[in-house]
Amino acid sequence: MMLLSGDRACCVISASSACGNSVGTPAQGSWSCSGVILSQSPGIVVCHGAIFCPFLLEEVIAADQGIWSQCSVLLANSFSPDIQIQVLCAAESRSKGNGKGVLGKDLGACSPALGFNPLSNQQGSPGTLRQHEAKLLMMVPCPEFQNTFSKVFTRAEQWHFCRSEDEQEHGALLDDLHYLHWFALLEIPDLNSPGIAQVSCVLAESLRKGDMLFACGSPFGSFCPDIFINTLSKGIVSNLAGEGNVLILTDARCLPGTEGGGVFVFSEDGFNLVGIIVAPLCWKANEWVGLTLVCSIGHILENVRSALVGSGSSMKTWWPPVQLVAKPVGKMAVSPGPAQHLLSAVVLVECGQVWGSGVVVSSRLVLTCRHVVNEASGVCVRVQHSPEKGCVLKGKVVFTTNDDSPYDIAVVELEESLLCFAKPVSATKFGAGIVASNTKDNSVGATYPHLNYSVPITVLQPAVLEYSRTGDLHGFQELNRANDRIRLVWRLQRKTTEVPHSKL
Repeated sequence: MMLLSGDRACCVISASSACGNSVGTPAQGSWSCSGVILSQSPGIVVCHGAIFCPFLLEEVIAADQGIWSQCSVLLANSFSPDIQIQVLCAAESRSKGNGKGVLGKDLGACSPALGFNPLSNQQGSPGTLRQHEAKLLMMVPCPEFQNTFSKVFTRAEQWHFCRSEDEQEHGALLDDLHYLHWFALLEIPDLNSPGIAQVSCVLAESLRKGDMLFACGSPFGSFCPDIFINTLSKGIVSNLAGEGNVLILTDARCLPGTEGGGVFVFSEDGFNLVGIIVAPLCWKANEWVGLTLVCSIGHILENVRSALVGSGSSMKTWWPPVQLVAKPVGKMAVSPGPAQHLLSAVVLVECGQVWGSGVVVSSRLVLTCRHVVNEASGVCVRVQHSPEKGCVLKGKVVFTTNDDSPYDIAVVELEESLLCFAKPVSATKFGAGIVASNTKDNSVGATYPHLNYSVPITVLQPAVLEYSRTGDLHGFQELNRANDRIRLVWRLQRKTTEVPHSKL
């Protein structure tokens, strides 16, 4: 996954209420997920409906036990009257260059010696994230998705799309085959921004297996959104099912909290919204399946339109101005694969029985991770110039960060100069360089293999240049003096802010 700069379509939705939920347990605290801003004027957001299930009124459930299969719409009066909904989204586009960081600050603002590019904005500077109060307009089902889903994902195959503790807490209300096909429409009154273009929505019927897709959401919902919001995952169409391809499976890696986020296809017209994430993770029997379940946006919009017409609600007055009509997908744009000469900059670093990857940043300098070299003084570096030609060089470890440093970095100097290698071009603003580790939740021992810690090259580049010119390691020593704020970012922690927990 990578950070998608400058995108304002993604948002994070949190919902809370002091009243009890439909199954008699308190709906205290906040549930959260991702969402997509369909329109800026008026401010309309679409997200998955699951986070609002705990706030259905008891009398609504009592009146119709088959609500999930029989209703065509649930209006706001079906939910707790004191439900509070917040939408968190980017206030404005992030920096577009000129030596600025992702927050629009000078790269040297936090650590001049390293040019540290801050990822977390604890001071709440303007131009990053903004919170809006929102109201629930309606929840609508997508029966076409439900019918297709029930045929493809049968109970006999033991598919699960939420954690067991969620099923126990909310009982039959969160039964897999009952709630997955519901979607919520929200209004943000103060989001009105005349002149800003609406999201372009396209029909999924033009998709084919293997087409490239981009999933955008906020992993873990409202947990650390200043770090995770607008997280982009690239993948392909793994499979399609149903009339008009209402059900889409993609291998674009998503994590809990991205449900309700958007799935986009890139065509000659640019990025177009083609679906909404229904379930970012799923299990078949007891085996995890790394696919993301998506519902076609075209079918969702058609069911919203039908619900507005059938309800006779005054809300349909805003539908014509929104003009959210899904159109056919234009000619697909093909993204070139990685060039072979760039791959030659990635090397294999071997230290006894331990090995890992490294990046060649100069003719005699390789960056890798501290845990790869493991306090060794010498390593072997395997360089693959081409599929047919490679070599093995010896190198000495000239620097490693301390064990308590948040930066897991080691510097290896080769005994011989590389005469032929593709020197990578360093990013002038935010750019991933060195992958340090997977993300792990120490409280439960869970590891998320598709969410990695990476050290931005903007942190390392000044030190690399200084050492290349003078042989002075002072710049790298600064990695051991990271301040508390940086340490909190790498631990995915905050100082005092209470963070609503994600629904999943």
